[in-house]
Amino acid sequence: MGVSLTTTARADAALSPVPPAMDPAAPGPCLRLVLIGRMEAWSLASVQVLPRTRKARALLAVLGLALGTPVTRLRLAELLWSRRGAEQQRGSLRQALHELQDSLAPVGVPLLAPTREAVSLRAGPVWVDALEAARTGLARPEALDLLTGELLADLDGLDPAFDAWLAEQRRRLRDAAVAQAALLLERAEGPAAAASAARRLLGYDPVNEGAWRALIRAEGSRGDRGAALAAYENCRSLLAERFGTTPSAETEALAVALRAEGPAPIIAAAPAPPPAPPAPRGTLRGARLGVPPLRVIGEVEEHLSVGLAEEITAALARFRWIFLVDSASLASAAEERGEEAAARAMGLDFLLAGTVQRAGDRVRVSLRLTDLREAAGLVWTGRFDREAQDILALQDEVAAEVVARIDPEILLIEANRASARGSVNASAYDLLLRAIPAIHRLDRDGFLAAAEWLRRAEALEPDYAPAHAWHAYWHLFLVGQGWAPDEADSMAEAERLAQRAIALDPLDAQALTISGHVRAFLLHRLEEGAALHERALALNPNLAMTWVFSGMALAYLGQHEAALTRLDRYARLAPCHPHAFFFDAARGIPALCLGQHEAAVEVGRKATALHAGLSYPYKTYLSALGHLGLTGEAAEVKARLLAIEPDFTLEKALRRTPLRRAEDLAHYEAGLRKAGLE
Repeated sequence: MGVSLTTTARADAALSPVPPAMDPAAPGPCLRLVLIGRMEAWSLASVQVLPRTRKARALLAVLGLALGTPVTRLRLAELLWSRRGAEQQRGSLRQALHELQDSLAPVGVPLLAPTREAVSLRAGPVWVDALEAARTGLARPEALDLLTGELLADLDGLDPAFDAWLAEQRRRLRDAAVAQAALLLERAEGPAAAASAARRLLGYDPVNEGAWRALIRAEGSRGDRGAALAAYENCRSLLAERFGTTPSAETEALAVALRAEGPAPIIAAAPAPPPAPPAPRGTLRGARLGVPPLRVIGEVEEHLSVGLAEEITAALARFRWIFLVDSASLASAAEERGEEAAARAMGLDFLLAGTVQRAGDRVRVSLRLTDLREAAGLVWTGRFDREAQDILALQDEVAAEVVARIDPEILLIEANRASARGSVNASAYDLLLRAIPAIHRLDRDGFLAAAEWLRRAEALEPDYAPAHAWHAYWHLFLVGQGWAPDEADSMAEAERLAQRAIALDPLDAQALTISGHVRAFLLHRLEEGAALHERALALNPNLAMTWVFSGMALAYLGQHEAALTRLDRYARLAPCHPHAFFFDAARGIPALCLGQHEAAVEVGRKATALHAGLSYPYKTYLSALGHLGLTGEAAEVKARLLAIEPDFTLEKALRRTPLRRAEDLAHYEAGLRKAGLE
């Protein structure tokens, strides 16, 4: 009989994140177990030995965090199959243990120590990143930075009991990191070391006022009064945002003393709170995707297959939240085990694969997008037929349309996964993914919750440009829907957030185009907005949002034909975009101003049918109805608009519209008057 842990309390104690250190006389580890971020398991020969199913992976993770300590079979079964009967639990556990044994076999040494009542993972041959980082933080402070990632980021939603256990392990690990970082700060010698230690502690515990005071003192001692005052301002802002409180009297006294030294230095913009350390592999803010060379069918030049894969990969690489593996590396790995197996072994989330065939002067490219995570599978397919005279042009066109279509598809899949995981212990990326669909649903409660998720994302990772950009985008809707309590404040905040996003990542095309729309639509600085859109298009010519917003900016400037050309480009790139209710409505502006009233009405009908809760399509729609004399439909549309914006008036319409040309303004106004808006 082996060692038996018979109570839940004793079992939980066995899962402490910092078990006794390995025996120094024992041989080096044969298995490296990565639990921070996406789970990985590597042998000494760099062979991935992670089990195929999530339950077997979770089993390995539980044993890894209890390294060297037996965990009862009963406890393991309850954690992973809590909704099944006792007999089913035992059978499922036996099957998972068998899979785990087979998966670990390539390591070459026995790692599991099973008995009739318990199972353990041998401590000597196994290295676990979470345990090692928590244990060696004082000796190697940089090891603590690993703990900013989320523990087992890809195992949420496995089982209610496992989710509760995982939340507790994450809390314990965070507490261990905070304790180690606090001790580092206490032992820091000299202002530079104290400032570094304080920033590290704030990376785990952003509202630790003691750490903020230590940072303020350290910067002051270094003679950088500007940095010290900026740290105070960040502390004050964070406490107000999180808890609606002000700094303590002790912290305020530090600020008063700093200001008393003379005129405060000019601070153009207070630096963000301490940046989080670089995300380790597995906690990247985005999805991992691979594009192998397309399979050739019939008489097709081999270089066309390889070239298409490379063009698609290069085009996808322009999207800052998608991370690509090298096509050649994936192809090489696929020769031995097949594309999907190779992609899974490389830790990819998605695989974009397909075929290319030729018939005379026509080339057909068929593609499929596979979600490689458990129980997912095929999520998108596309077929593209092109003339084959200009192979390079063909590659460019197909790549552009492919990436414009799968970018929103992947974003929706990721958003659904983030919502299913919940917001407890959510990363900044998860919070952003939850916010994006909530913004576009325009349900009042969900819309307001989106702002809170974005604020939390900014606080968790102050250097995360997309969180600031999408928060600015949220303010665009807040004002556009007429929901802003103070329009001027919301417009100023949108501009601040957009500028912050660009400062953090000047090469993020989406941040640039959102900033451009803030300038053009909210602030009526049309030339500035148009310039930002042009820069965004130079960085990523396949981003549908940029073609739409740049077309709107041109329409505001009175360049209506050019605007329609831009909107046509969007429609070709992404004809089934999930945000079509918003993007398609942009055609109503140039159509109305060109006197194409029937077309403007058709745009309004389609856009409002897709989403009845978005206010802006109703306005050009209503004006076009007025010009056509369709009073019955105009009365109905006016009522629907006022249900969204009860205080919408003719004066408000003219004040808010960015239309630059006097004749466009007059035409817009005349239609609204004829439609009965006062």
